[in-house]
Amino acid sequence: MSAVAFAAKNCALESMTISGRAMQAARDYESGMIPLDGFVSACSPDDTVATPNNGRDIRDLGDAVFARTVVFASRPASGGGLAELRGIHATLFGGVRTDAGEIRTHDTTSAASASGIGASSQAFFPAALLETGAANIASELAEAGNLKCLDRPVFVTKLAHFYDELGYLHPFAYGNAMTLRIFASRLAHAAGWDLDWGPVTRDQYREAKLRAYNGDLSGFCELFDAIVRPANPTRVFLIAGWDQGPAH
Repeated sequence: MSAVAFAAKNCALESMTISGRAMQAARDYESGMIPLDGFVSACSPDDTVATPNNGRDIRDLGDAVFARTVVFASRPASGGGLAELRGIHATLFGGVRTDAGEIRTHDTTSAASASGIGASSQAFFPAALLETGAANIASELAEAGNLKCLDRPVFVTKLAHFYDELGYLHPFAYGNAMTLRIFASRLAHAAGWDLDWGPVTRDQYREAKLRAYNGDLSGFCELFDAIVRPANPTRVFLIAGWDQGPAH
C-alpha cells in the first residue's frame, strides 16, 4: 500500500470526499510528473483555510487532508507518545483546523465526535488528565518493548490493546481515528510489521470500535490479524508496500 493509497483509505474511512482533480494530481505525483509541492498545491484550493470555530464542513476538505497525509511520508513526526500524536495531527490538519496539533480541553463522548464512526454515549478519557493518561500509555508501551520481537499472534493482540487504549484517550477534538491509524502503522513498521488497511471497511472499523467500547477487543484483534504483514524494510513510509512483496 503506497502513501497515496493509504491517504485515500484514511480519508475514506472517515467519509471524506477526494475530488477527481486531487486523485489525478496524486497519480501525476506517483509517476514523477509533478513534485510533492505541486501535488499539495493542486489539492489546496484557495478557500481551504482554517476557521476559528472549526465548523466548516470538514469532511468536504478531503483534498487538503488527503495531500497532508501524503506529505507526512516525507516529513514524519517523531518522538513517540503524545508528542508524536500531536505532530501527526498538526501535519494532517494544519491550515484546515485552528486546533491542529492541540489536545482537547473539554470532555467529550463518541456521539459528539465529528467523525461519527462508532458513535455512542460513552465518554472518552477526561480532558484534564490527558497528559497523564498519555504518559501512562507511553510507559506501558515502552515496558512492552514498543511491540518489537514478538511472534505475530502476540503482536496482533498487543497492538489491539494499545490501539484501544489510545482510542479511549481520544486526545483531540477531531481527527483521532485518522491520527491513530498513522501512529499504529508507524509503530507496527518499527516493530517489524506493516498494516495493509486496504481491505478494511467503514462498517468493520465501526463494529470493532463499538465492541472495544464495551471491553471486547476481539473486533480489533480480528481486524489487525487480517492486515498485519511482515515488514518490508526497504520502505521507510508508515505503510510498506505489501503489493511489492514482503522482504522476508
